[in-house]
Amino acid sequence: MKTVLECLEGGASYLRERGIESPRRNMEWLLAQQLSCSRIELYASFDRPMNEQELAPLRGLLKRRGEGEPLQHILGTVEFAGREFLCDKRALIPRPETEEMVESALKLELKDQLQILDVGTGSGVIGITIALSLGERCASTVLTDISPDALALARENADRHALPVSCIESDLLEGVAGKYHLILANLPYVSQAEKDALSREVAHDPATALFGGNDGLDILRRFIPAVRDHLSPSGWLVLEIGSSQGPEVVALTQSAGLNAVRLEDDLSGKPRFVFAQAP
Repeated sequence: MKTVLECLEGGASYLRERGIESPRRNMEWLLAQQLSCSRIELYASFDRPMNEQELAPLRGLLKRRGEGEPLQHILGTVEFAGREFLCDKRALIPRPETEEMVESALKLELKDQLQILDVGTGSGVIGITIALSLGERCASTVLTDISPDALALARENADRHALPVSCIESDLLEGVAGKYHLILANLPYVSQAEKDALSREVAHDPATALFGGNDGLDILRRFIPAVRDHLSPSGWLVLEIGSSQGPEVVALTQSAGLNAVRLEDDLSGKPRFVFAQAP
């Protein structure tokens, strides 16, 4: 009978051999999931023996992770900006860069009684996190996505955090009415040329949430010119983009009649976020 520590070390070795990044951390999460405990509690249980009823399902989880299924899909949740959200194959797995975008957006000079619009919301983490962080300053939150499956996941996440939202199935802004003080979007921006370089984990994300045409900008070229009609005076647009797309996206926002356009780097020093303000 193996102890928790022996299972941890053996599982980490298995994942390392299969090219999984951070194999020990991954195995800690899988063990914690199987034992219904936190990773901290796991450390206090290293000498605890594991019986076959616990080991059999753990082997299944380990096999799935070794084959490249994302850890977040196996766990069914992802942590984003200090909160836990449901996560599965219906929507893109939120990335650390998107947390940075949310942090930067919250530093903007924003009015009270904000109307927020999250376009291409996916799992809903951007709009929900912004709204929860602003609290009473947020008057309404609208989440849109072209995928009904993604939108259903976003609704589940809003309910999980007891946040009232409106969910609209829409191709970008086509089904959206009204004006908003803050519009956020992390739209598909991966180019076809980058497709073969994607990791096994990213391949589990919906293709419609990843690819933006030959150069990755097809969807942004449709979206940005329509944004101004949906921004309140002095309202903000916040975008996450590919690291090579900055100059063209900045030009698109300027051509759309937006002001105060700026490009910001992520923590790795790559130009990743565009901010622009309505007149």
